[in-house]
Amino acid sequence: MKTKITEVITTEAATGSTSVTETTQGTIQEKVTETADFFGAIINHIQEALPSLILALVIIIIGGLIVKLICRMVNKTMSKSNIDGAAKSFLVSFIRIILYMVVLITVLSVLKVPMSSIITILGAAGLAVSLALQNCLSNLCGGFIILFSKPFTAGDTIEIDNTVGKVMSINILYTKIETFDKKSVFIPNGKVSDAKIINYTETPERRLDLKFNISYNADFRKARELVLGIIKEHPLILKTPEPVVRMSSHNDSSVSIDVLVYVKNDDYFAERYNMVEAVKECFDENGIEIPYEQLDLHIKER
Repeated sequence: MKTKITEVITTEAATGSTSVTETTQGTIQEKVTETADFFGAIINHIQEALPSLILALVIIIIGGLIVKLICRMVNKTMSKSNIDGAAKSFLVSFIRIILYMVVLITVLSVLKVPMSSIITILGAAGLAVSLALQNCLSNLCGGFIILFSKPFTAGDTIEIDNTVGKVMSINILYTKIETFDKKSVFIPNGKVSDAKIINYTETPERRLDLKFNISYNADFRKARELVLGIIKEHPLILKTPEPVVRMSSHNDSSVSIDVLVYVKNDDYFAERYNMVEAVKECFDENGIEIPYEQLDLHIKER
């Protein structure tokens, strides 16, 4: 009896184990099938899109080369024209951006992105960019203002926001100035178009303003004649307009003499140093005292 019961239990256990095994195998088979179908769909999608992807990549490469070629041709054409270097660099930068945008739109079209979607995306992107990059748009508009109004050109010496230097280039967003101590200063075009600009090279001549202080005990007329003699000996100083050497103020410890002479722009700094050195030597040789600042104290006795 016990033997029969044991056989029945064993048979039922074997049957249950077989059912569990078959169920597990079926589940694994379903997962494998689903995974294979998923990756198969991806591979089929890639195979279908592969020609478009290859064509888009080719357009990017060829488009980049064409953009560089066109910019190089525009650069050479402008070099032969009367357009100044600052305007040339700005126009080349602007044309390069427009051409790259054309390449991007072409790539999106090849990838079968609907034009309505492209226009919508560009519109939304333009709105977002305009809100987020207001300063950049201001600089872009400032670049066009500088380009067409021409308050200065490349190579001019200008002063903007207390920065004095030579204009090197006008890019699409910034104007590059090189100071006399060889520092590169990048000023946003928006600030340049709104700022007070002093162009020192707009005219071929520039006035050199100097001030010399002499003692109250010194002979003012003699000092004046000595300065006029130095001016006559310096060939870089222009004869017209006529130089001015006059007393300008009575200071606490000295009398000031203003010296106003005209020189060419290229000779401005050289002549400034020449005049300061020559006047000092001449005053020393002729007994014209250049005083220190002094204070006279008068003490009353009670």
